[in-house]
Amino acid sequence: MLIEIRGLKLNLGGSPILRNVNLALEKGQILGLLGPNGAGKSTTISVITALRAPTAGNVRVLGLDPVAETLQLHRRIGALAEDSGFYDWMNASSYLQWMASLYGLGARKAEIPALLHRVGLDARNQGAIATYSRGMRQRLGLARALINRPELLILDEPTNGLDPRGRREIHDVLLNLSAQHGVGILLCTHLLDDVERLCTRIGIIAHGETLLEGSIADILSTQGAAVRYRLRVAGDQPSTLPNGVTLLARAGEWWHVGLGGSGDPANAWRSLIDAGWRIEEIHREGGGLEDLYMSVTEGGEASI
Repeated sequence: MLIEIRGLKLNLGGSPILRNVNLALEKGQILGLLGPNGAGKSTTISVITALRAPTAGNVRVLGLDPVAETLQLHRRIGALAEDSGFYDWMNASSYLQWMASLYGLGARKAEIPALLHRVGLDARNQGAIATYSRGMRQRLGLARALINRPELLILDEPTNGLDPRGRREIHDVLLNLSAQHGVGILLCTHLLDDVERLCTRIGIIAHGETLLEGSIADILSTQGAAVRYRLRVAGDQPSTLPNGVTLLARAGEWWHVGLGGSGDPANAWRSLIDAGWRIEEIHREGGGLEDLYMSVTEGGEASI
């Protein structure tokens, strides 16, 4: 287990900030940490990375106690903050070489061009970091987080400032790290599209408490948060529906259906077509993770 948190509490200035946080992350998984502004997400990350000591509860990261074994922990994790700071007069290559030296990884300096290419930066660019766009700085921050080949990667809004192509490229990097290299990734973001594409697990926090935590498919299934679609169908159709597809309503040629949390839309449409359905249009109407998030966090932003 890379992260195991149970009953985490944290008081600051005599006020409870974290009241009951529970999270779990295993090797090769990507966990989406969700919640309104002020919910306690960043404070939870500060406990995981040993920047704050918990008031109560059990916190193990990579099997270590973050408070008692901080140095060992920091050597094995990588982190990208939402607002990353750099030495702006350096270029990307020299900056990463300096970071490698801090970890005592001088032998890995030869790997820096490949690392820059991996996150979508050109190692031949000798321009100062001060001239970089926000998206380029995000890419450099991710490269910095990977310099020590971490077992656990903690990312706060990693696709901020990236265009759609850039987001997809970073998604592919993260999916490769988890699937091919077994890296565990804790992803803190407000972009539910990123969570749906990347994450196998989620933890939803509000007012310093974990509201839901576990597999996305299991949570959507148990919460009844089916994804809703509107299909325009020509002619009369068979009366039966494939497993995982539920008829919600029908109005003429429009059929309103729901897919369960583990339902794959592509497989569902293929099953309908194979059964003789003449589908002419498909529109997503809502449901799924977005509706679930909105319902469980209603009442919203905290003041912490």
